[in-house]
Amino acid sequence: MKHVIHHLGGRGGERTLVVHGGAGDVAPERRPLHAAGCLRAAREGARVLAEGGSALDAVERAVRVLEDDPLFNAGTGACLNEEGRVELDASIMEGRGLRAGAVCALAGFAAPIAIARAALEDGRHVLYAAHGAARFAREKGFSPVAEAALVTEAARAALAAAQQGQPAASWAGGTVGAVARDASGLTAAATSTGGMVNKRVGRVGDSPIVGAGTYADDEAGAVSTTGHGEGMIRLAVARSAVERMRAGSGAAEAARAIIAHLSERLGMTGGVIAIDREGRFGLSRSTATMSWAAAGDWGEESGV
Repeated sequence: MKHVIHHLGGRGGERTLVVHGGAGDVAPERRPLHAAGCLRAAREGARVLAEGGSALDAVERAVRVLEDDPLFNAGTGACLNEEGRVELDASIMEGRGLRAGAVCALAGFAAPIAIARAALEDGRHVLYAAHGAARFAREKGFSPVAEAALVTEAARAALAAAQQGQPAASWAGGTVGAVARDASGLTAAATSTGGMVNKRVGRVGDSPIVGAGTYADDEAGAVSTTGHGEGMIRLAVARSAVERMRAGSGAAEAARAIIAHLSERLGMTGGVIAIDREGRFGLSRSTATMSWAAAGDWGEESGV
């Protein structure tokens, strides 16, 4: 199946951060809200960079802002599985030592990206799942939250519609992610999601999978993905886009090419944001919308 591929390249610079708020089909009247939410997150991440923080600090902060925003499908406001429960996935990676941390099918915590960062810093394992992820979070000092605090009326309505066989377009939220490069040349990427509306219990998509939903390598660049998670896993989309940059493509061309490949090879839609080792950013989508924002020393941009 062919899909129309939309892509955009940005100049970027020594310190640059880009965020996405998920590939999908946000209603026209709500698109400015999603763009504004992404811009708030990008500004927070760029502030971390401007104050001397690392790319890793910046992507964690930007994604944390989006997890706290109920407009998006991550943290508070995440979609619900077939039992009406919240199961969260997240991953984070830095491109110098290729360190990474991730959690999946995590319940009862509001900040999965921060717990993924703790896994990265701990260093013993990359990925923690379900009750093991919750146990790790408690051991690292994170406080559980009541699941009801994470659930919005929009998420309940989307689940009810899905279980009645109605179109999934009623769900406006999307997976969130960020990529960055700091003044030292460190690149980093982070991705966080609630997954799919009405997903089976225990289903894990691409967002916590290093190489599928998130990848960073200072020798090439960094990528965060959004869209059909099963396809992102099968094509290892994040790593594949980074490898295109390693081979000489800029961030914009790598993003466009991998989303075109996803469409041509599997007939699936999605989006990516990318930053290359020179700090230039790019993004691409084959869906109606993908909210995004970019910020750095050079200024800021946003769109849907």
